Amino acid sequence: MNFKKVTMVSILALAQAAAVLPASAAPAASGTSQASVTQDTYGASSGAQTSSVSNVSQTPTAADSKSAAAANELILYMNSAKMEHNGVTYKATQPMTVKNGVSYIGVRSLVERVGYKLLYDNKTKETIITFGGKELRFKTGSNIYTVNGVAATMKGAAYQQNNVFMIPLTSVTQAFNIPYSVDQPNKRVILNLAAAGIDFSNTSASTTEPAGQDSSAAGETPGTTPGTTPGTTPGTTPGTTPGTTPPDPTVPGTTAPTTTVPGTSANTATYGPNDLILYMNSAKMVQNGVTYTATQPMTVKNGVSYIGVRSLVERFGYKLLYDNKTKETIITFGGKELRFKTNSSIYTINGVKSTMKGAAYQQKNVFMIPLTSVTQAFNIPYSVDQPNKRVIVNLSSTKKPIALFSVSPKTEIYAGQTQVTYTSQASSPSGLPIINEKWEGREDIFQEAGQHTITYSVQDSSGAWSDPFSMTVEVKMPNQPPVAMFTTDKDVYRMGEKVMITDQSSDDGGVDKLKYYWLNNRMAFFQPGPVTIQLNVTDEQGLTSQYEKTITISNETLYTEQDFYKIFTPIGEKFTFNGSNVPNLPKVKPAITDEPSLLIRSNSPETNYTEGVVYREDSTGPTRIMVHHLNAIGKNVKIYVIATNTNPYPATLNTEVVGFAGPVASPVEAGKKSSMRYFQDMQTGAHRSSTILQPGEQRVILNDLSNVTLKPKDLISLLADVNSDAQIHYDVIMIDAAKDPITTLPTLPVLDRDGIHNRGTYPNSTRVMEVNDVVGVTESRLVLGDNSDDPNLVGHDGVDMADASNAGNFGVVYKIRLNHVAPNTLITFNPRGGQFGGAVMVNGSVVMIPNNGQVEAPNEQSVLFRNGAYEQPVEIYFTAAAGSNLPVNLLFTQIPPEKQ
Repeated sequence: MNFKKVTMVSILALAQAAAVLPASAAPAASGTSQASVTQDTYGASSGAQTSSVSNVSQTPTAADSKSAAAANELILYMNSAKMEHNGVTYKATQPMTVKNGVSYIGVRSLVERVGYKLLYDNKTKETIITFGGKELRFKTGSNIYTVNGVAATMKGAAYQQNNVFMIPLTSVTQAFNIPYSVDQPNKRVILNLAAAGIDFSNTSASTTEPAGQDSSAAGETPGTTPGTTPGTTPGTTPGTTPGTTPPDPTVPGTTAPTTTVPGTSANTATYGPNDLILYMNSAKMVQNGVTYTATQPMTVKNGVSYIGVRSLVERFGYKLLYDNKTKETIITFGGKELRFKTNSSIYTINGVKSTMKGAAYQQKNVFMIPLTSVTQAFNIPYSVDQPNKRVIVNLSSTKKPIALFSVSPKTEIYAGQTQVTYTSQASSPSGLPIINEKWEGREDIFQEAGQHTITYSVQDSSGAWSDPFSMTVEVKMPNQPPVAMFTTDKDVYRMGEKVMITDQSSDDGGVDKLKYYWLNNRMAFFQPGPVTIQLNVTDEQGLTSQYEKTITISNETLYTEQDFYKIFTPIGEKFTFNGSNVPNLPKVKPAITDEPSLLIRSNSPETNYTEGVVYREDSTGPTRIMVHHLNAIGKNVKIYVIATNTNPYPATLNTEVVGFAGPVASPVEAGKKSSMRYFQDMQTGAHRSSTILQPGEQRVILNDLSNVTLKPKDLISLLADVNSDAQIHYDVIMIDAAKDPITTLPTLPVLDRDGIHNRGTYPNSTRVMEVNDVVGVTESRLVLGDNSDDPNLVGHDGVDMADASNAGNFGVVYKIRLNHVAPNTLITFNPRGGQFGGAVMVNGSVVMIPNNGQVEAPNEQSVLFRNGAYEQPVEIYFTAAAGSNLPVNLLFTQIPPEKQ
């Protein structure tokens, strides 16, 4: 969502500012709207808004003024290289930058200001920040970094910009517990280095970062670890190191990991409604002016502050459960579930493990947990009143309802025309019903063009109002209907004479967005009389226009229908003919040889109803992998190809050609696009890569496949060539999209064939057909995929070792070399077994079969090649597209002479 866009600062400026942010100092600073500023959000409206709908906070932040910064505060300016520290202005080597909604900063500029140490590990290609016993390691192109060896996920990947290594600002503030606040009106982020305990007396004032001397080198391998990293906590506030708990608020000598509650300070008794006051080493609890007694006093044990779980959740309004089976105490609220075990310092937040400062324990039949385990998980701010020995937990801010809404359409809103729909997405963290709402600037149909700001507030049943949430929409001038128009080169045509139609339609939104509907838009007509050609165009808003013109077809014949289409049908288009005579045509007899390439065909069960291994096989050298499956499991899944080096020595695996399509609903469309992209990749080499697998190493390969999620009834199709210098074991698996493929693989069952479709392992899957006779002088055909003239490959099932025959030779790549194609020869593609949609490569150019839709058997043919006045060789690469039908014929026909 736009309101969560994040401004990113160069990593250098970040490392210098990083030590300032306590664990609970969420970007939503005191008085900041939760709807517009959330975790890792620095108010990214400036320079980050790409849609015509933008979000605007109506509530000022705690830093909404340009007053002088406190000592040891580092001020970063959004989308600027300006940095201020202790009254001195510095210039970063790169501006704080927004990239894909994440705020980045240059690493060297940051660490110089913060006083950290910057290193580079040439062996691992990692940029390293060290300070106070912590070590952070980053890699170019990866969103995974490590904090003292523990992997954690950043909001975005580190990258190089003008020889400056850029990292997400929050990667440093989170790791070093640096508090910060956001001054949205002045576009500033203020890092509280003093609160982080950073002494800047010895830091350098220079921020010059010479080109070519940054801490990281280009060409590093991007990190590929997907998902949530073990040891991190979903929803934790910036400033919390993955797998750890922030400093405890009541232990002497530690720093409270939150900003001050609005309206409070460390030495005053002021607090907001619903705030909970806990007294150190006491059972006293005060909320809304009422004093309560906890079942056990707030207790310090081994330097950690504990509180009785039941007393805590009763005051917070959370739900408390106990799981007799797992022996876990459970807290639930607002879609989160926390699970604790007695004598364990590990607890889970929605199933993800995290570490507390100390172990939960029983005290006089009361279950005691660290206070920060709950405040951290639920992002609850608090402040410490040390003189009065109190902790003030800011429940007011967590209980306030949240106003949020969306509009439809998001773009293309026209004054006086577009009906705008508003959808409330308001919620209450307390689970209370929303009983009232206020709108400002809302119009169902905006009457004037320009920017319009809509503001929304809601009230829950407790009477609490949300912070206002605002959105700005761009309303365009009223849309005008398109203009349909075309011309013909003549008014009178002979039968079989080509009709040249030139489209001249126009629209204020651009003709490329118009939808065209033609009547009688044909290349030629073969019956005499008047013919009316009609064009209807419709723009994106549904406004239409129509134009028509009547031409005359005379009694004179220029070409018959069959001669006309042989001459004029464009490459990749199709035409109809009488296909009943094709089986009687003489056959072209090629010399057939095979090239070594082991085909691993994973196509059965084609429709998967359960998770599992759909196919597996071992291979060395050239290997072709075909994967074609449909998801019928009833949930989102992913399909992976996992390569395992089973050798006691390293193995090199090269990816050579990849053609992938999906997810789509149509098997024919998936196979057509996959074969097209396979031949396109053969031209460009875009997927060529090499990797080394260490002994025993398993790795997901062919990431085009594994990067997509299949919803129920989605289908994918893949054809890929790889090559290895040692034996590799390949597993093709389909699993729940949320699961890790490597750890899940050993637990998966091997699925049986479905008895309908084919799977198997087939050697010599590249078939070379060479024709030395002249073709095209008389009508003839070349037969493919019939298991007679073109025999099926024979192999075995890699799972149960049963014999297998590759019906249709799907996955086989044919190299057809026609060494002598006669002058004026037409080469077309005619399916005989059913509809076909695919692609071929003719003399190095990819040709669709056909450009749109499919070719139907037996009375349609798609044009592949048309020869000129001289004999020439023609080379055709073909593979049977998954989802289509075999056999097929290549037809060779003489082109009739052209007439005037």
